[in-house]
Amino acid sequence: MTLVDPDTSADRAAPADDGPADRDVRRLPVPPRPRRPRRDVKVTIVAAVVVAVHVIAWNATDVSFAALVEGWRGMADFLGEAFPPDLSWEVLEPSLSGALVTLWIGLLGTTLSIPFSLVLALLAARGTSPSTGVYQGARSVLSFLRAVPDVVFALIFVTAVGLGPFPGVLALVCHNVGVMGKLWAEALEDADPGPSRVLRSAGAGRIQIAAHALLPTVTPQLAGLLLYRFDVNVRSSLVLGLVGAGGIGFLINQSIRLFKFDEMLTHILVVVVMIVAVDRLSAAVRTRLS
Repeated sequence: MTLVDPDTSADRAAPADDGPADRDVRRLPVPPRPRRPRRDVKVTIVAAVVVAVHVIAWNATDVSFAALVEGWRGMADFLGEAFPPDLSWEVLEPSLSGALVTLWIGLLGTTLSIPFSLVLALLAARGTSPSTGVYQGARSVLSFLRAVPDVVFALIFVTAVGLGPFPGVLALVCHNVGVMGKLWAEALEDADPGPSRVLRSAGAGRIQIAAHALLPTVTPQLAGLLLYRFDVNVRSSLVLGLVGAGGIGFLINQSIRLFKFDEMLTHILVVVVMIVAVDRLSAAVRTRLS
């Protein structure tokens, strides 16, 4: 049996002392986190500007909750005349027909804008635009089409081709090209640059890179954005009917002018059912694509 000296084993087990310098370093207090007075000033200034802008907007738009409360009697009379809705077939049949026309306007306004949106998106994306001038020009066209409301386009085309669904389709095509082209251009710029670099190093041109690298990569994103715009365009086609572009919006406007609020409520209920069905269908398709 081997005897071990307890004093020696204790000295071996004890951690080695690094000296007084290390002990002094360990005892130093943690320095306080430095303050950033400039950042605090910037946050205060931004908050003050936001509050001031909202105060100006509040005064400029004459927002008054007191006026809303005082007008409860008029809203009650309006709702009293609208309920119950007129569900007779004489009202329901043209309402269903108008809803289908509204759906067709939104569908054609979306699909007919696809080729124009794709071309402008390729020209407005940095990786596929041939030059800076073309890039800026395509961006300007998209900004113009996006800035002009679809209702303004509808009024212009109504004066050109007359009342009916056709000016609504043309209005949606023009406005949707600006919005969807911008969204698709952003999706193309955010695509994975790896496949494009491989094809570019192999000597491929811009059209080949777009066809074989960019578009296959972002096709699910482009399809999802297209379905989203279809939802929006169906709702927009309802508004376009109020300015003479046909569809169920025209029937709603006509019912309001004739003070037939029960028929108006019937048309609105049909619109709600149609919008819910379109939302469910678009959500199912997006789920399959993801």
